[in-house]
Amino acid sequence: MKAFAALYNELDASTSSLAKQAALQRYLREADAADAAWAVYFLAGGKPRQLVPVKLLRLLAQEAAGLPEWLFDESYDAVGDLAETIALLLPPPSEAHELGLAGWVEQHLLPLRDAAKAAPDQLADRLRAQWRQLAPEERLVYFKLITGAFRVGVSKLQVTQALAAVGGIDAKRVAQRLMGYTHIGGRPQADDYRALVAAESGAEQEQKTSGQPYPFFLAHPFNQPLEQFDAVLGPPSDWIVEWKWDGIRAQLVTRAGTVWVWSRGEELVTERFPELAALGEALPDGTVLDGEIVVWREGRVQPFAELQKRIGRKTLGAKLLRDIPVVLLAYDILEWEGRDLRALPQSQRRLLLDELVGRMDHPSLLPSPMLTGPDWPDLARQRETARTMGVEGMMLKRRDAQYGVGRTKDVGVWWKWKIDPLSVDAVLIYAQRGHGRRASLFSDYTFAVWDGPPEQEDRKLVPFAKAYSGLTDAEMARVDAIIRKTTVESFGPVKSVKPTLVFELGFEGIAHSTRHKSGIAVRFPRMLRWREDKPVEEADTLQTLAALLPT
Repeated sequence: MKAFAALYNELDASTSSLAKQAALQRYLREADAADAAWAVYFLAGGKPRQLVPVKLLRLLAQEAAGLPEWLFDESYDAVGDLAETIALLLPPPSEAHELGLAGWVEQHLLPLRDAAKAAPDQLADRLRAQWRQLAPEERLVYFKLITGAFRVGVSKLQVTQALAAVGGIDAKRVAQRLMGYTHIGGRPQADDYRALVAAESGAEQEQKTSGQPYPFFLAHPFNQPLEQFDAVLGPPSDWIVEWKWDGIRAQLVTRAGTVWVWSRGEELVTERFPELAALGEALPDGTVLDGEIVVWREGRVQPFAELQKRIGRKTLGAKLLRDIPVVLLAYDILEWEGRDLRALPQSQRRLLLDELVGRMDHPSLLPSPMLTGPDWPDLARQRETARTMGVEGMMLKRRDAQYGVGRTKDVGVWWKWKIDPLSVDAVLIYAQRGHGRRASLFSDYTFAVWDGPPEQEDRKLVPFAKAYSGLTDAEMARVDAIIRKTTVESFGPVKSVKPTLVFELGFEGIAHSTRHKSGIAVRFPRMLRWREDKPVEEADTLQTLAALLPT
């Protein structure tokens, strides 16, 4: 535990990629395999479910520190991170321990979940006994793991590169082995780590009987002016052009008589989509398809909000499956009869895919349509209809491209040619402090629009979205100063502010919602620009938002 806490502090304190890479490699070379297995799990994005109610942690920490509630809350607001606040406030440790990361997680952390259910009256004593053994720097990691808030400035790519260096193997091979690693039942073992850094051998054949997916090939954004397309891309005939679907990117894996459905986030979602599990059972063994899970009804893709109704349900009844049916819009085949096809050109893989889809004729498997046009202006005109199609733009895939790993260009390229976001001018009405380096700034905002036109005397501002990205550091500092001067009321950490600031808010999608006061929900809202030129009275209305709803 001490070594992992030291690694966390070293990674958190540095902004140098080289220094972080050196720290990762040093830890992995020196750590016990069982500790390294858990370290990679956490650093690559794996998280145990929340082990202890946050309310209980706050109460126990407040009591241990001997602070009144208001002072604990003020400390939390100042620090901006609950785990760090608690680690700083607790009294010094009175005991010591010799456990490594694996021992600490398996003997102390994971049993907390069962204790919270079976013996909640003993949970407080367990927590106190545990943190009495931990040094302050270990406590920080401990509380971040308990609350499910473990994050440090390291990407999965950096972890992959460190593993490749330690094992002396190709980073692409490590990336492939890492797929699904953070879902190994939530309990990675020493042998799982050894398999990540093992020399390449026939052991790679184990994938042919496992449900491990391939690393997803990711697209780069393409934002060049239309007049430069020919110079940059060449003619459209060099490219496979498809719609960019607004669904869940997934791989359907069929091996050894078993079916797995993996999301791009490396989450195993087979049970969430029984239609696709049935599709996998009908596919020939040794097949892996890449595509988009979408709701398909009345011969067309439905809005993402429909798919969210499936995602948010704990149980999938017959009525829900009937009312919100999903399909896999397939756009690539990565494995056929157990053979890895990723080195084949895109055009050849597409021919194989179309042949398979045609032969299967399965209601849950559809090919992602390919678009054609004599030139880029013609395709640009087709792209203008994307919103009515319920898509985000177009995908451009070089016909000679291999299927790469992540966002790479060394074996070919995919571009995403997205349409401009929807946008409205909205008023900032609530603000909250951020986290991490933004802990001292009001950087998380709630935005509203008017519920009627300017001539309506009793109109009100109705909240509809929250956003925290899009401003420069300098702009955020100015907004923070205004918020402090115009605060009207406080609701815990949230400040109600006088409506004086207007921002152009962009978002990718919009849908009806019964859960929001406005009756509308938007996807991926962010601030496009600060409208200092626009008075609050001229901000947009609910009617403006409603006009953007898909028909």
